[in-house]
Amino acid sequence: MSDNQNPPAGASHEVTAAPEAGTAVGPAERFTDPGVPEHKKRLTDTDPRAAKRAERTVTILFLLSILGTIGSIVAYVLVPPDGTTAGVRLSTLLIGLGLAVSLLGIGIAGIHWAKTLMGDREFVQERHTLATQGEDRETAIKDLNEGLEDSGVVGRRGVLKGAFFGALALFPLAIAVPLIGSVGGDWNISQFKHTMWKRGMRLAIDPSGRPIRASDVTVGSVFHVVPETTEEYRQTHDWITEKSKAVVLMVRLNPEDLRTDQSPEGETWSHEGIVAYSKICTHVGCPVALYEQQTHHLLCPCHQSTFDIADSAKVVFGPANRRLPQLPITVDDEGYLVAQDDFAEPIGPSFWERLK
Repeated sequence: MSDNQNPPAGASHEVTAAPEAGTAVGPAERFTDPGVPEHKKRLTDTDPRAAKRAERTVTILFLLSILGTIGSIVAYVLVPPDGTTAGVRLSTLLIGLGLAVSLLGIGIAGIHWAKTLMGDREFVQERHTLATQGEDRETAIKDLNEGLEDSGVVGRRGVLKGAFFGALALFPLAIAVPLIGSVGGDWNISQFKHTMWKRGMRLAIDPSGRPIRASDVTVGSVFHVVPETTEEYRQTHDWITEKSKAVVLMVRLNPEDLRTDQSPEGETWSHEGIVAYSKICTHVGCPVALYEQQTHHLLCPCHQSTFDIADSAKVVFGPANRRLPQLPITVDDEGYLVAQDDFAEPIGPSFWERLK
């Protein structure tokens, strides 16, 4: 059976003579240059009205991008977070929608521009050493000018050019304005040293706000806890910020499982095996909320820092370098769990006045 096969349709039929035995065959003898494929014109290349429609579409998309940028800045200024869940959600939603419209406008406009208005012909330019003077220099300058003209940016389509540069120039403001606004914020670092917990403040279930009796907490149960407050307090204070610093995870262990349960002064910080620790990881501030009952370990889902709550929540694994601060608790006359005081040390990650 012959090894020769019919060439595929459209393939070159050039036949080269069989080389003599022992003679090397170079690429030039085996392959031919297929050249540049025939250019297929688009509708915008042949119909001026279609080109005009495409130009208007791209311009509108760039203008939408500009409006999105302005909208996000207006939302940042006029709809700041007011401390409530609904207020934070509304502010974030409006800023995010503005940024989405701005970015999508630029991206879609760029793609549509490239597909309909920019030149799509293929060019072949021989590679050679460019001289700084003479005919080669003039050729290079001519090629650059042709490329600029072919892109449709310079020399024509003035409205499109203005919308293009306007969208690109304004978009960074959507990021710069919030950053500049945050620079002038509250830099009082003492607020990181204390939370709203005070002596006698009851522990309440998050998010219902119902106070917790010690008798309601069974061995092995886990409670997400916040300070008990009134509805009036939540409406008149920055409740979201205060809550974010005061959140606590409370667990009840068998008292004999507690290996460390005292402050440096010897005071007891738990009640009949009930312990409460800050829910904010000391690594980068993620919520520590995964409890393993058999080992008494708390796991941070972000970077797997692990804390042993039977031993003062010390770090047993992961990148955190400080234990979780403990909230000292006791019970009041009605049997409700209350705080003895605020956390004995700053909550959350380390900062410039607390390295450890």
